[in-house]
Amino acid sequence: MRWSRRSFLGCAGSAAAMLCVSSSAWAFSEGEESCEALAKPTPLQLAWQNVQMGMFIHFAPNIYYDMQGDKGGVSDPKIFNPYRLDVNQWVDVAESMSARYIVLTAKHVGGFCLWPTSTTDYSIASTPYKDGKGDIVGELAVACRKRNVRFGVYVSPRDDHHRAGLAGKVLSGNPEEQARYDNIYRRQLIELMTRYGSMFEVWFDGSARAELIGPIVHKYQPQAMIFNTAAGTIRWVGNEEGLAPYPLWDTVTQQEHLTGGASGAGSPDGDVWLPAECDVPIRDDWFWSTTNAKTLKSLDKLMEIYYKSVGRGANLLLNQCPDRTGVIPQADAVRTAEFGSELRRRFDAPLAETSGEGVQIELRLHERRWIDHVVLQERIAEGQRVREYVVEVRDGGQWRTLLTGSSIGHKRIEAFPKVETDSLRLKIMKSVCTPKIASFAALFVDRT
Repeated sequence: MRWSRRSFLGCAGSAAAMLCVSSSAWAFSEGEESCEALAKPTPLQLAWQNVQMGMFIHFAPNIYYDMQGDKGGVSDPKIFNPYRLDVNQWVDVAESMSARYIVLTAKHVGGFCLWPTSTTDYSIASTPYKDGKGDIVGELAVACRKRNVRFGVYVSPRDDHHRAGLAGKVLSGNPEEQARYDNIYRRQLIELMTRYGSMFEVWFDGSARAELIGPIVHKYQPQAMIFNTAAGTIRWVGNEEGLAPYPLWDTVTQQEHLTGGASGAGSPDGDVWLPAECDVPIRDDWFWSTTNAKTLKSLDKLMEIYYKSVGRGANLLLNQCPDRTGVIPQADAVRTAEFGSELRRRFDAPLAETSGEGVQIELRLHERRWIDHVVLQERIAEGQRVREYVVEVRDGGQWRTLLTGSSIGHKRIEAFPKVETDSLRLKIMKSVCTPKIASFAALFVDRT
C-alpha cells in the first residue's frame, strides 16, 4: 500500500449545469499492480445489479386455508382454483414500480408445484384450475417474455409433502428415502430449467445443497443468478425486512462463500464477488390472507426500504401476494404504482450529473440551486474501490462538509436537509486502487 497523489481536470458545460472533474488530493490506496487481483463482478452479475429491482410472487394452496404455510404438505389440491388468474396483471404491477424481473414461487416449502410436473400428483395438474391443464409457471414465463421482463423461479428444497426439511434433508434420516427425494427434486429442477426459456434468477430457500442444484442450473441456465448456497452468485442480505446494512460490500471471503450461508454486510477485503439482494413482502406476510390487508405498507415505508436497499447498493425484491382468485389485490397494486411513480419523480431527472476517476470530483451547477439528495455510483465492473468519502458543498466561497460515508458500490443514495449551493465536491479519503466513479449526481426532490 502507499500514499498517492493524482491530478485530473475536465469540464463540460451546458445551459443547465457546468460539470467538472478535478483531482488533487491525498488518499490511501493500494498500488496499481494489485488492481488486477481485485474481486470484480462477472458480466452476468453486473447485468443483475444494474436491474436493481424485482418483484417476488408468493402463491400456493395455503391461502385457501388462511395460512402462511402449507398444512404440512397435505392441502387438498381440489381447493386451488384461481379462476380469475391474470398473469398480465402481475406483470402490470411489476412494471408500475419499474421492476425488471419477477421471481415466482414455483414450489414453496409445502411442496405444491405450480407447473404440471411428472414427479408428483401434488401439483397444478390435480386442481380445478383450467380443468387440470393449467401451468402458472409457463403462463407467467410467456407474459414476462412478451413484455421484456426477466423471469425467475423459487424452488424450495424443503418439501413438507415429501417429508423433506431444511436443505431438502428427509426427516426420517433414511438414506433410501433421501436418495428418492433427491431424485424427485433433481427432476423438478430440470423440468423448470428446461421448459420455460431463459431464467434470470433461481431462488433457493433454506440452504440448498450446492452439489445437488449447482450442476443442474449451470448446465441448463448458465446465465441465471443463483440465490444463496455455496453455488450462489448472489447472496441474501440477512433479513426479510428489505433492509441492507451500511456499509455494504459486494464481496465476501472465499470461506464465507463455501459455507453456503453468506449474508449480511459482506467484507471490504473479500475475494469473491457476491452482491446482496433484499427481499421483503408488501404486506406483513408473504402470502395473501383475509386478515392481512391492513398491514399493507405505506408509501413512506416503501420509500424507506428503497433508500436502505437500492440506496445502499443492494437489489430489492418486493413481494406481492395474489388472492384466491389469482389477482394482486387492487389496494396493493395501487400502492405499488404509487411507489414506482414516486421513485421516478425523485430520481429520473437529476439537476446535474458527472463521472470521473481520482480522489476528487467536482460537480458545478449553472447557478445556485436547492439540493437535498446526492446519488453516487462506482464503476463496479472494475471492482468496489472506495472505502471512505466526503461530500462537500460550496457555501459563500468556502467548502463545508455535507456528508460522509464509507461504501458506495453499485449505488449510494444520500438524503439530507435542503441546502443551496452552486457546486459540490466528492473527496475520496480512502480507496483500494484508483477510485472510479460512474455517477455523481445532485437532486432536489422536496415536495414542500
